Amino acid sequence: MEGRVEKMLEGIRPENVFKFFEEISGIPRGSGNTKAISDYCVRFAERCGLEYHRDEYNNCIIIKEASAGYENSEPVIIQGHLDMVCEKESGCGIDMQKDPIKLVVDGGFITADSTTLGGDDGIAIAMALAVLDDDSLCHPRIEAVFTVDEEIGMLGAAALDVSPLGAKRMLNLDQEEEGIFTVSCAGGNLTKCTLPIKREKTGDSCYRLTVSGGIGGHSGVEIDKGRSNSNVLMGRLLYELSRGGKLGIYSVSGGLKDNAIPILTEAVVSYDGDLSGVVSEMEKVFRSEYRVSDPDISVKAESGDPVFENPSDTESTEKIICMLCCMPGGVQSMSMGIPGLVQTSLNLGILKTDSDSVEATFSIRSSVESEKKLITDRVCLLAGVLGAKYSVSGDYPGWEYSEDSPLRTLLCEVYEEQYGEKPKIEAIHAGVECGVFAGKIPGLDCVSLGPDLEDIHTPRERMSIASVERVWNFLVEVLKRMK
Repeated sequence: MEGRVEKMLEGIRPENVFKFFEEISGIPRGSGNTKAISDYCVRFAERCGLEYHRDEYNNCIIIKEASAGYENSEPVIIQGHLDMVCEKESGCGIDMQKDPIKLVVDGGFITADSTTLGGDDGIAIAMALAVLDDDSLCHPRIEAVFTVDEEIGMLGAAALDVSPLGAKRMLNLDQEEEGIFTVSCAGGNLTKCTLPIKREKTGDSCYRLTVSGGIGGHSGVEIDKGRSNSNVLMGRLLYELSRGGKLGIYSVSGGLKDNAIPILTEAVVSYDGDLSGVVSEMEKVFRSEYRVSDPDISVKAESGDPVFENPSDTESTEKIICMLCCMPGGVQSMSMGIPGLVQTSLNLGILKTDSDSVEATFSIRSSVESEKKLITDRVCLLAGVLGAKYSVSGDYPGWEYSEDSPLRTLLCEVYEEQYGEKPKIEAIHAGVECGVFAGKIPGLDCVSLGPDLEDIHTPRERMSIASVERVWNFLVEVLKRMK
């Protein structure tokens, strides 16, 4: 599929990095749809005569031996993930399972036309391929690791066989802010609740309700910004409606990714009360509550068509509303040791309705294992009381801070020389694959870094061109200093 993208980045430095970024932008690579991008990496390795390993999950390892003079140097892993979050604006006709991303150069930034850009983590893949492709660079043995399905629970990293790897140090290129070196992260899981429902016939009018206009964002990095969750707001709207008339729910759905704060939720309902008044009042309430974080929240109602033969009965309606309104959500606790760091949170990222159930998927995160278990238990306990089935999957460990890190020391030295200032060392609430690798490779010394990316996981995502060039030059110098 590559080669279908118009050459928008030609001549932009670093040219080889952006050449690879443009090529992979032509390959649909949403989570769960990574065979084509994995094939691309294999073809690259074969073309360059490099050793490679590809597993049944589409994870790919490409190895390049040390350059002259570096044969006795310790190897290094350069790591990123192949998949991306596929979100698009309402009305966008692009099929992100089949169509290429339409790149746009906007001043000093690269963005995409009406979709997510895939800079998270396509720029890591592009930089790693550029390192592997350039025989003029000085470097130790490079073990480039490209994992899949990071965005849906780090499934590729969890399944990866690390036996081909000999390195005990790793550069993870999945950081979204230049000048920040991430050295610790939260662990997490996906907890899914499936609530069985019963339906009954009604003669009441049918309406389509929509809650939209939120800012959204990454459910880890931006969970502390207090942004609205459209799934939760829909629960509140449905509850208020149920207090003023007989409400039945044909369907409720919202959000596409568990790790993205949902910005659009729709419900098709039957109702016999004053719907317009409640809708208008709740829009005012939401806009007042979120006037700083989400000033453009919209709540609308219009005539609708039933999506199933009948709406939910009274008991099922009450249980759906309870699940949406009473499940914990957002920030649960802050770190007492690291000021400003979210310690534990959860995000109701996806709502789906089938003929006989409503399914809610939560992304749960914590840097404290016992708190992760506590929040997971709370969700599952409430689900059980409501009669819902629940499951926990994709559990991954946190990544603990290491006091002794020669790799971090080297990166800080090079950064101060090139930038004239110290980098920021931080722990983050988002999950990164470093924790999974640290669990598989005892004694792994790891740092996560990357260029400036804004509004990841949303169609507003954009990447700084100048930042990419600076980080590339930094990476090249770091590799050179690993002799």
